[in-house]
Amino acid sequence: MRVANGPCYVRAMATSGNYARIHATVRRIPCGRVATYGQIATLAGLSGHARQVGYALHALPSTTSVPWHRVINAKGEVSLRSTSGYDQEQRLRLEREGVTFDARGRVDLAAVRWRPNRRSSPPR
Repeated sequence: MRVANGPCYVRAMATSGNYARIHATVRRIPCGRVATYGQIATLAGLSGHARQVGYALHALPSTTSVPWHRVINAKGEVSLRSTSGYDQEQRLRLEREGVTFDARGRVDLAAVRWRPNRRSSPPR
């Protein structure tokens, strides 16, 4: 029999709460704007945990309403995925929102990076 409050359960609950904060932060990115994994981690109160943002977005179901495609890497690129086709899907979704890519496959972060104001930051 498994113990509902054992260390694995506690770790899963902590991750679940972090994922919820990450998803809530990503939902705030407006159409036509992007944010980096590190930026989302910081805004979600998880500074230094950019990879956890990637894990949280990867775990989303395909029917999600979370705009996962608006999160890119710090170089301004769509990160490669383990599942074939998702990087192209992400780029297509961003292009449909008016985000343009240069010949190297990068967006101009200075132009399209989301800059939330302090008042709209999520509660910690």
